[in-house]
Amino acid sequence: MGRVCRAELGLSFRAAKHYVAYFFGGAFFANTLPHLGSGISGHPFQSPFASPPGEGLSSSMVNVLWGLFNLAVGYLLVCRVGDFNLRKTQHVLVFGAGILIMSLMLAHAFGRFYGGL
Repeated sequence: MGRVCRAELGLSFRAAKHYVAYFFGGAFFANTLPHLGSGISGHPFQSPFASPPGEGLSSSMVNVLWGLFNLAVGYLLVCRVGDFNLRKTQHVLVFGAGILIMSLMLAHAFGRFYGGL
C-alpha cells in the first residue's frame, strides 16, 4: 500500500536527473549574461574571483572568461545531458524556470550594488 512504483510516478530517476540538469543549465545560461555583457563592454563587475568574492569588482577580462565558462557549463548541462528538445514543453519549462529563478536571484544580489532593490 505505502510503496509507489515507478510507473505510477510517471518519471524515471534518469528523466528526473535530466530535468535537474536542464534547470541548472538554465541557471548557468542566465549567469552568463551579466558577466559576458559587462566584460565585452569593458566594465568591471562582481565575480567570485574578486575580493571579497561576489562584492568586489573583477576586470573585464575575468568577467569575459567567467561568462564563457558559465555558457560552456550551461551548454553541457542542457545539450549533452539527456535529449533536450525545444519542442517538448516540459523541457523548456524546466529550463526556463532555471533562467527565471537565477535571474531573480541575480537581480536581488546585484540590486544592492546598483540600486535595483
